[in-house]
Amino acid sequence: MSTAPDKPLILIADPEPRTLDLIFEPEAMARLRALGTLRVHADGQRLSDHDLDAALAQAVIVIGQIDLPTERLSRMGRLRAIFNIEGNFLPNVDYDWCFRYGIHVLNISPVFATSVAETALGMALDLCRGITATHENFRSKSEAWGLESNAESFLLSGATIGIVGLGDLGSTLRKMLTPFHCEVLAFDPWLSERRIREQGCVPASLDAVFQQARVVFLFASSTSENQGFIGRRELQLMRRGSVLLLMSRAGIVDFAALEEAVRSGHVRAGIDVFPVEPLPADSALRSLDGVILSSHRSGGTRDAFLEIGRLVVADSDLILRGLPPQVCRRAERETVAMMRSRPVAKS
Repeated sequence: MSTAPDKPLILIADPEPRTLDLIFEPEAMARLRALGTLRVHADGQRLSDHDLDAALAQAVIVIGQIDLPTERLSRMGRLRAIFNIEGNFLPNVDYDWCFRYGIHVLNISPVFATSVAETALGMALDLCRGITATHENFRSKSEAWGLESNAESFLLSGATIGIVGLGDLGSTLRKMLTPFHCEVLAFDPWLSERRIREQGCVPASLDAVFQQARVVFLFASSTSENQGFIGRRELQLMRRGSVLLLMSRAGIVDFAALEEAVRSGHVRAGIDVFPVEPLPADSALRSLDGVILSSHRSGGTRDAFLEIGRLVVADSDLILRGLPPQVCRRAERETVAMMRSRPVAKS
């Protein structure tokens, strides 16, 4: 296999669980093909081992989750960028090698920010005002009326809000909260106080967030340093009847402590991610009051998936013109080795 010198080779390899038609609308695919010679190792279009090795050796851009250890990267002298299109930085790439040789490692996590934040806001409003709980009471003919029905309700408007993790998801949710005129406390040890204030938040310790906020949104990434760091102690710091939204990574929460806090009525919770997915049929969470469960669906909208292709094309164009990427999230030398997100399950 040979490639014309003026046509850089773009390899799509092992993008699962994403399929090409899920992420590349026709216009985006046409733009990608216009950028270079496209080879595909996906969606049933599987290259032989020999052809895959040849494509990797010539690839300037790799799109997908193919394993790229040192031994393979050392034969990829033309490589300039790797795009993980499932949304995580996985331990299948030699990041040190990539940093040493100026190879961009990128993921498309920003595409999910709006849809996740929108779901988080909807769940928060529901839990603050008891909307689903009242609806379920109607089903059992046990609904209360008037003031009695609002005994445990409170307004999101004007409430003190806490955000743990002020990355793509947290900063997007912060913008959505603007018309609610909330004071927003934010805890993010990877951001400076200046950056937190620039996003309209008050820098706060983790304890202050849980003690003072009536509604806490959890958007933190899962790392080697924060597994289960939100547990019984932190949950007990919350005012009774407060609301907790878990929207990012299940690994940051002690689920046994969360289940206990919900069962006791100490907190109400909206949960979109779980330690084991699908959630086991016998999980106690399925039958508890004061919880709204979501099947890890907050980010996975059709619009978000199509945005993946648009971001990949936009940054590929820049990279091939010798410019830095601007819209995908870059792996950072100081933090990527700490990431502990699980790969998205393949259906």
